[in-house]
Amino acid sequence: MGNIGTTEIIIVIFIVVLLFGAKKIPELAQGIGKGIKEFKKGMKDEDSGNKISDKDKSSEKKD
Repeated sequence: MGNIGTTEIIIVIFIVVLLFGAKKIPELAQGIGKGIKEFKKGMKDEDSGNKISDKDKSSEKKD
């Protein structure tokens, strides 16, 4: 029941083309790609921020 077959994928693609039109799909895909890229960049910034703050905390404990 959880498996997605070829028929279901074709139906979804057909509905997307009907809703947005063939010319809008590349723009939508580009926007989604940029959003994912920004999200990953934000996650990396958050991780590096945590590492810096962890180092600051450990140096405060030594004092």
